[in-house]
Amino acid sequence: MVLDILLVFLGICFLLCGLVGCVLPVIPGPPLSYVALWLLQATRFGNFSLKFLIITAVITLVVTIIDYTLPAWATKRWGGSRAGVIGSILGLLLGLFFLPFGIVIGPFAGAVVGELIAGRDTKSAFRSGVGSFMGFLFGTAMKLTLSFVFLFYFIKEWIF
Repeated sequence: MVLDILLVFLGICFLLCGLVGCVLPVIPGPPLSYVALWLLQATRFGNFSLKFLIITAVITLVVTIIDYTLPAWATKRWGGSRAGVIGSILGLLLGLFFLPFGIVIGPFAGAVVGELIAGRDTKSAFRSGVGSFMGFLFGTAMKLTLSFVFLFYFIKEWIF
């Protein structure tokens, strides 16, 4: 009983850290939320099927890979060069020091500055920045959606 309470508490902590990690790129949000499902499974409350756990593991892996590659892909898709991609990554990292807005503005500004340094015109640089921003937003939305789905299943199994 005490171990069950401890594991549920740890699961809740992992879920909360997972939700925070959906917005902070240095914390892997969905994988942390996924660990919460396994922690609950180890208690008397958990009743997930192995099929469910395997499918959610694959979805978590796919979303994590997409999230790490999407901003760079979107930057290139919107006309950005290698300098814009590198700039968006550096902007994201620098944006961590200026939470919460730095995370949103950083990739955009980094892509624009990277393109301008590479000699691109302002319009192209701005377009590259928009691509980076859109990739970041879509990746964040995917991660948040998945983490909230895990939160739903955790609560459903634990309480109901």
